[in-house]
Amino acid sequence: MLLKPGRKKIISYLSSPEKDPELFSAADRVRKKNLGDGIHVRGIVEFSNFCSKDCLYCGIRAGNRKIKRYRMSDGEILASAHRARRAGIMTVVLQSGEDPHFSTSRLCGVVEKIKKETGLAVTLSVGEKRYREYIDLKRAGADRYLLRFETSDKNLFCAVKPSSSYGRRFECISMLRAAGFQVGSGILIGLPGQTIETLADDIMLFREMKLDMIGVGPFIPHPDTPLGNFPPGTIESVLRVVALSRLASPRSHIPATTAMGSIDSEGRQKALMCGANVIMPNIGPLRYRKYYSLYPGKICVNDGPSRCAACVDGIIASLGRERASGFGHSIMGVRDGKNA
Repeated sequence: MLLKPGRKKIISYLSSPEKDPELFSAADRVRKKNLGDGIHVRGIVEFSNFCSKDCLYCGIRAGNRKIKRYRMSDGEILASAHRARRAGIMTVVLQSGEDPHFSTSRLCGVVEKIKKETGLAVTLSVGEKRYREYIDLKRAGADRYLLRFETSDKNLFCAVKPSSSYGRRFECISMLRAAGFQVGSGILIGLPGQTIETLADDIMLFREMKLDMIGVGPFIPHPDTPLGNFPPGTIESVLRVVALSRLASPRSHIPATTAMGSIDSEGRQKALMCGANVIMPNIGPLRYRKYYSLYPGKICVNDGPSRCAACVDGIIASLGRERASGFGHSIMGVRDGKNA
């Protein structure tokens, strides 16, 4: 059985499709041993598609003049959290572009209301901020923070994220840990210029960083971006990275993402069978869905929150699994599988 493979072994499995059955089976066993059969359901609210960054791969990049921009009101965000609670979802994920209109003070107010009125766990994915701001958001009640670095290859990072600083990105991740957050990060798979060796370094870095959450997904070219004519990442590559990330980081939460289901109709199910243990339906208002267009062909943009929740329950049941109970907090460093 594969246990915490080194870089050479990771490269071997990334480049050997014939080894997929062995790899996926090993990752599934490690997931079951460390995290059990429960699948955590997190409800995503994409509350703003304004972004100050100009990442070359992203459909909501600042330079995309074709997209219709929107911002949800505080009341709409709160109503979405209440919708999650009624559906038995115990975590709400508030996600946006890096939108300065949503000041840290305003976000703190939203988080405080969600915690007071629903008691849900709150994950934020709102980009780079100052340390003092991370402290304020944590004190307001936010539990987790997702800040993906997308690639550990500095040259590739600078090429596809020209408005961002490689060093600053990792500094922010360190600050989040210091502020007391459960910290998530992750990568895009299939970026132009990415290599198998780069992906191996990413997976090794996941282990080194001791991430509470690891998010991986395919690069899907958006026609209104500079990378719109490049080929997409494949579900096979994504699943290998999911499985190897599980082996490298046995106790980290790993989601089966919407993007996986967007490039393969069974993508989320496949990920849940090779190491993933989280699924994240969209619970935001239907009228905004199509405008949060990180990539084309996104599934569920025309499905209301209740239909998304039913779909997720159907996926879980089809695998002979069940919804995990509780908030699904990180178990990193916790013995006997008990939540922190």
